[in-house]
Parts: sequence; structure tokens; C-alpha cells
Amino acid sequence: MCTLVLLRRPTQLWPLIVAANRDEMADRPWLAPGRWWGDRPDVIAGQDSLAGGSWLGMNDAGVVAAILNRVGTLGPAPGKRSRGELVLEALDHADAADAADALSHLAARAYRPFNMVVADSRDAFWLRSDGERIAALTIAPGLHMLSALDLDDRTSPRIDAYLDRFAAAPPPRPDPNHPDGGDWSGWIGLMSDAGGVGNPSEETPAMCFRRPDGFGTVSGSLIALPSPDQEKTPPVWRFAAGRPDQAAFAAVDMG
Repeated sequence: MCTLVLLRRPTQLWPLIVAANRDEMADRPWLAPGRWWGDRPDVIAGQDSLAGGSWLGMNDAGVVAAILNRVGTLGPAPGKRSRGELVLEALDHADAADAADALSHLAARAYRPFNMVVADSRDAFWLRSDGERIAALTIAPGLHMLSALDLDDRTSPRIDAYLDRFAAAPPPRPDPNHPDGGDWSGWIGLMSDAGGVGNPSEETPAMCFRRPDGFGTVSGSLIALPSPDQEKTPPVWRFAAGRPDQAAFAAVDMG
């Protein structure tokens, strides 16, 4: 049950800011974000070494895509395609609107249920699949959270524990020329928090955790996209190659 936080501010210099923690089995191999796909040279994404797809990526056109499991659907299933393929399919498109439309017409039964976010500096979409149908829903401006349930769904212990805390935290101030990518301190403190309040269930309330069976938080990302009129300003992507409470965020090589 990964967690994604999204801040949309269409009139700002940085209209899209995303923070995401990936939760996975600790022994599932992966590679940090890079240009791993020879047939997709414009894609930078983390690679799931087992299935070959990704959980989070960006293309050179400025489209960001992330996939999250729905409750009760962790791991592969016989006869189902890897949901990580969907991130790469989204990043084949030059804008988020086209990507969301194309994905919404895929055969939902080919995949286990999922949540997905596809966004750029102009638009953002939540794609929700129940295994029968894929719905593409516009994400309104403002702050949002997504995990294994619905967008901003407070029946999620994690969203209930953290949505208001993110809303109260100082928003990030991205700066690609700053050694830390700008000031992300307010959000980093929350993304690395291992003490969320709430009743543990299939979805633990903490942002960083490790269960006895080895499932837990394995990495984190901080992403900011500049407005379309800032043509010479690059995006910011900081990546923690481990639990964010134990591993520092460092710049992703966008070259």
C-alpha cells in the first residue's frame, strides 16, 4: 500500500508537487530511477527488476505517472499482467490528458485492481480500477492523498492520520539550483514519520514502517514540475533509496 501526496497549484511557478513512498516486500529487487528502457529513451523511472515495469516515473515531456495497489491486491496473480506496465504506457504520451484517456480504455480485467495518478503541469487524473472498469477522474486543485483506497478517503488509516498534517505543513519550495532541490523540510518530516496514529489494519497508519513478514516502506520520492512558461527550468526529483526515515533524499540524474 504505497502512499502518494499531490499538491496542485495551477497558477504557481511550481503547479505540481508530488511526494510518494513505495511500500513493497523488502526482498523484491528494484533499481532507482533511471533511463532503464532502451525502447523508451525519454522515460526516467524506478524499475521493478522482477516484472520489468515501474511504480513511479516521468518522461521528458513532463508527464508523471504512479501506480498503487488497491486493498487486498498485493503481488502478482495468475493470468494477470503486471500493473507496473501501466506506468510505462502512461509515459508513452506527451501529456497527462491523453495518457489518462488511453489508459481508461484498456481492458481492466487484464490487471489486478489499482489506483493510478497521471499528471503534468496542466492536468492531473486519478485512475481507479476495480478489476472490471478503469475510471479516469480529474484531480481538482489543492492538496490530496492516495493510498490503497479512494482519493482523500479518510477510512484509510494513513490518510486519516496525515492529510490534515500535510495541509498544515509549509508547502515545499522547489529550486533545481539548490543542493537539496529547495526547501522540502515540512514534507520530508512527514514522509519519514514512523509514528502515525490510528488502528493498524491491512494499511498501517504510519508513513514509514516494516511488518514482521518483510513488507514495508522501501523508498521515497519528491517531485516538482515547473509551469509551462518556465521552459528552461528543469523539474526536481529527489529520491530516497530506502525508508525515508533511514535514507536521505538525493537528486535523480535527469540527463
